[in-house]
Amino acid sequence: MKFTFKIFIVAFFVSIGFNTLDAKAQRPMHEIHSMLIFNFIKYIEWPDETKSGDFVIAVYGDDDVYNQLSKLYGQRQVKGQNAEIVNVSDVAELNNAHLIYLASSKSKDFETILEKYDTKPTLIITDKSGLGKKGSSINFREVGGKLKFEINQATFTDSKLKVSSQLVNMGIAI
Repeated sequence: MKFTFKIFIVAFFVSIGFNTLDAKAQRPMHEIHSMLIFNFIKYIEWPDETKSGDFVIAVYGDDDVYNQLSKLYGQRQVKGQNAEIVNVSDVAELNNAHLIYLASSKSKDFETILEKYDTKPTLIITDKSGLGKKGSSINFREVGGKLKFEINQATFTDSKLKVSSQLVNMGIAI
């Protein structure tokens, strides 16, 4: 059963173009990021105190990712809660999010976001080299022309989030 599940996961990531940043990729990068963001959620457990109200996914700095997440997942349930996808144009607008996606264009605000959410049960996903080591939970990065993701396990512990070993094994542990 576990072997079959791992085969499915690998096939899924390959089918969405996970292994390439090539301009000839079948899907635009914002679609790949959106699908991965939503799939990461499946491998993470939030503390009980966050399981009421809406499951808030905040997107800061990428309208395409916001639009894709809204289109595909806006009317769905996430972890038993209604998904609320919010497009944020300023750090001050970030309030009580379960997940924050910070686009590379807004990475200058990373330290402010990290300060605000340092020990809160919030998954911070970034898209700029070096932010994984600085405290992002998951960071997209290019390695040898391929899209990969880093997982900073210490941030999961600090934010009281539990990450599945399956996700850790698929990423680059830092």
